[in-house]
Amino acid sequence: MSVSTHGLRVRAGSHALRTAVELLSSMRFAIALLTVICIASVIGTVMRQHEPLANYVNAFGPFWAELFLLSGLNAVYSAWWFLLILAFLVLSTSLCIARNTPRILADLRTYKEDIRERSLEAFGHKARAQLDALDPEAAARRIGGLLAGSGWKVRLQPRQIGKDGAAGHGWMVAAKAGAANKIGYILAHGAIVLICLGGLLDGDLIVRAQMALGGKTPYTGGGMIADVAPQHRLSDRNPTFRGNLLVAEGTQSSTAILNQSDGILLQELPFSIELRKFIVDYYSTGMPKLFASEIVIHDKETGEAIPARVEVNHPASHRGINIYQSSFDDGGSSVKLRAVPIATGARPFEIDGVIGGSSAITNGSEELTLEYTALRVINVENFAGGAPSGAATSGADVRKVDLRASLDARLGAANKTVTQRELRNVGPSITYRLRDAAGQAREFHNYMLPVDTGDGVPVFLLGMRENLADAFRYMRIPADDQGGLDGFLRLKAALADPAMRALAVQRYARQAVDPARPELATPLAESAARALALFAGDGTTGGRPLGADGRVHGGLQALADFMEANVPEDERARAGDVLVRILNGALFELMQASRERAGLAPLPADAQLQGFMTQAVLALSDVHVYPAPVAFQLADFKQLQASVFQVARAPGQLVVYLGCLLLILGIFAMLYVRERRLWVWLAPAGAGSAATMALSANRKTLDGDHEFARLKEQLLGLKDDTR
Repeated sequence: MSVSTHGLRVRAGSHALRTAVELLSSMRFAIALLTVICIASVIGTVMRQHEPLANYVNAFGPFWAELFLLSGLNAVYSAWWFLLILAFLVLSTSLCIARNTPRILADLRTYKEDIRERSLEAFGHKARAQLDALDPEAAARRIGGLLAGSGWKVRLQPRQIGKDGAAGHGWMVAAKAGAANKIGYILAHGAIVLICLGGLLDGDLIVRAQMALGGKTPYTGGGMIADVAPQHRLSDRNPTFRGNLLVAEGTQSSTAILNQSDGILLQELPFSIELRKFIVDYYSTGMPKLFASEIVIHDKETGEAIPARVEVNHPASHRGINIYQSSFDDGGSSVKLRAVPIATGARPFEIDGVIGGSSAITNGSEELTLEYTALRVINVENFAGGAPSGAATSGADVRKVDLRASLDARLGAANKTVTQRELRNVGPSITYRLRDAAGQAREFHNYMLPVDTGDGVPVFLLGMRENLADAFRYMRIPADDQGGLDGFLRLKAALADPAMRALAVQRYARQAVDPARPELATPLAESAARALALFAGDGTTGGRPLGADGRVHGGLQALADFMEANVPEDERARAGDVLVRILNGALFELMQASRERAGLAPLPADAQLQGFMTQAVLALSDVHVYPAPVAFQLADFKQLQASVFQVARAPGQLVVYLGCLLLILGIFAMLYVRERRLWVWLAPAGAGSAATMALSANRKTLDGDHEFARLKEQLLGLKDDTR
């Protein structure tokens, strides 16, 4: 029996109704629905689900973000059309099973022993033999016993030959094996129904039903969870849900959050979860390798306190609700930030805050909001640069080619790499936003400790980005001889002071001019004063503002603008080198003068100081384009961890597991079990019997050919020379 792909044939009703029923119950319709579900599942796997709308706008643009929101692609598995397709797939597959199962069961009960002997000639596998020693009945019983001993199910049927048995009696031996192939069809299709039912039970179908019929609406506001109205809350008797619960160390919570495309719903739990301690362990790459939470479950009904430990892939369970370790977050760590003056006139100060909170600050007449975004205690970065030491840098020289090393680098384990990695923990960092009165915000990411990026000069990294989708751009401020920012800040303040610049210019002119040529001191001092003024962004040159945009620029860009406006093009390279040397010499004297004013001893002109000054020149140039008057450096912190749990009541989980088991068994039966039927017709022939044998199988394979050859030899004594 072959399984039909057509649907139920309804004979009553209109043509449209009969066509709809036939389509709905057909196998082709079920396959089409399954294909759509697979495509939607791929989209749901690739695209992050239940993200805020701003994240989709940043990633895909406003048009596609709005389209994803309208079509439900941001929440595929809870979209109405996905649940509707699941429901239709359950109905269609159930109708397919109901249509084909009676015929499959009837076919399993029959041996088809009534087949005509002439029909055996039409089979691909057939054979004839003469059995001289046995009459038809004895031969039939012998063949039936051999087949039964080999696992076949056998039925013997005596038949009269000729009219009223005038030609004697023959025997038909009918046998079958591999009936599990047909059972596999029922199991596989039943598994699809069970898996879809489990998906419907554990999806948002019941939650949406409560929203449609029970008056529940998503909450779109802010504030405290305790202040949210009852129409936004689901009862702890809700039969199915899946939500997130954030618990900080030392606190407890009993309300989970169910993300919806247009807001959130609050799910009450029959217990509260207290987080005693959150444990996180890291790989050498800085990636977390272990999340674990030491929790106490407080049952609301009995008051019992149950200690438990939750790890990734090792959930806890209470009252039918599974508690999974999903992620971790900051639980409201307290931080102390030190304001580093960047703009001229800014003053240093300290401010205390809490991660997730904000503070109001002023920039003269401008009101700003400082938002404390994130605290990261561990930052592992890769500081490998270039080829490894001793490695060849070019393959053009045959003397540097090591064939064995080259092959070994490209063969072997999959985790092998020829790229060097130098991973170091560079310490804590703070991320914050500065938001103006118009609501526009820039995000900043600053490291607490100086970082040696490979050139031997430790620098403080101050990162900034305009949009969340952009990468951070870092300004590098060199650390002084004490490992702090004071040396750079003194140099910056001295650069903004005309009196200090004049003192540095005088010292530089005395040091640089040959005593035999004192007439060069005045023009050199004028050039140095002009270079420092340009670099500091102080005033105008030649009565015109610096910069093509009418603004007074500073830094190296101001020097470039001045050169372009006042020096012929063919002389700019030479004049630029001279101007930069004058600037570096004047800045060196300015740095020493700033230390003298602070009561510190001058620094020796060694390689360490040269590296500091080189990086300081670049940093002093970058401060003119830094978009904030101050940069906040992390001075101290007290970390408070929080654990993110996923709590789920999933009654369809066992249904899905059962469906998966049946699907495995069904597919295995359909692919690896061959249904075979064997007939042997035995008719009287002289003193013995004439045997005609035929074999039928649902798939033509080499195994079928070998099995038929073996059966010929075993039952009829015929040897197949082609084996």
